[in-house]
Amino acid sequence: MSKTILRAIFAVAFATTGFLLGSEAFAHLISLRVASQAWLVALKVLAPTAGAVLGLFVVPLAQSIFELELGQTEKALEKLTQPQLMGGAIGLIAGLLIAWLVKSVLFEFIAGAGTAARYIAILLFIFLGVFTACLGARVGAKQRIGSLARSVQGDACAPKLLDTSAIIDGRLAEIAQSGFLEGPLIVPRFVLQELQGIADSADASKRVRGRYGLEMLAKLQESAPLEIDERDYEGVGVDAKLLRAAHEMNAKLITNDYNMSRVAQVEGVRALSVNALSDALKYVVLPGEELRVALIRDGKEAGQAVGYLDDGTMIVVEQGRRFIGEQVEVSVATVLRTVAGRMIFAKLKARAEAS
Repeated sequence: MSKTILRAIFAVAFATTGFLLGSEAFAHLISLRVASQAWLVALKVLAPTAGAVLGLFVVPLAQSIFELELGQTEKALEKLTQPQLMGGAIGLIAGLLIAWLVKSVLFEFIAGAGTAARYIAILLFIFLGVFTACLGARVGAKQRIGSLARSVQGDACAPKLLDTSAIIDGRLAEIAQSGFLEGPLIVPRFVLQELQGIADSADASKRVRGRYGLEMLAKLQESAPLEIDERDYEGVGVDAKLLRAAHEMNAKLITNDYNMSRVAQVEGVRALSVNALSDALKYVVLPGEELRVALIRDGKEAGQAVGYLDDGTMIVVEQGRRFIGEQVEVSVATVLRTVAGRMIFAKLKARAEAS
């Protein structure tokens, strides 16, 4: 139905244009070169009619081009974020304003040039308006006007782009449920496809992790605004796609991949790590502090035993192997921070007092 209406609109517009052009051609060109009265009467009818018919022949081509461009525009708009849409809208209004100013000047020069000239000027104004509007929309979208509003509201309101590793981790849902995570959470379609690929993997361990990630994503959707972004980029990997999308959306990247965080830093993208947040929230332990810990397994070095604090921090106890399976009093010797998190080295309390 919409195609039929569009075809009718194009037919009326192009037929009218052809008719007026034919009339002007007869009045200013043909009638001056024909002396026969019969031919003048015939051409006065034939010229506008021929123009209208030619206009109708152009309609299918014009409509196909219009529909093709409309489809491409719709796909492009689906990939734009809110900041880009705001910038594009402002650029669109600015472009239309420029076109209107040009039209006002143009009409002054052709005011006495006849009906066809004024009609052509209107068409030129339409094409000029479309051109300046599209140009303004593209330039405005690149400026990301909406990001300025977010900067006034605060950096916390910036959108957060989720990596596969952060989704599979599972802790992000609890963080969002607690209310500490602000701003829209965005999951690109290509990340969902990667997650689905992991869930469908032939490897049992990968399959379990992938399905757990999908469950966590559904849980996350219940406690935080979650958006699916449809943009995609050909010829690059998922990591490169994420960084490019983060740049375009002016978003922060949430990932638990250490290497990805480093690359994001080099690329100028702010990366947030759930591991780093967890490490920052752990109980602060200082050298010399006394703790009570359950030793559960051997350490890497001779005589060492390993235990864990309530927050999951690993503690290595020197000469504690013979106490595996028991709870012992220890004194903290050293606290190390590694890529994987925090590690504590301690001595048995009795040994520490003897030394």
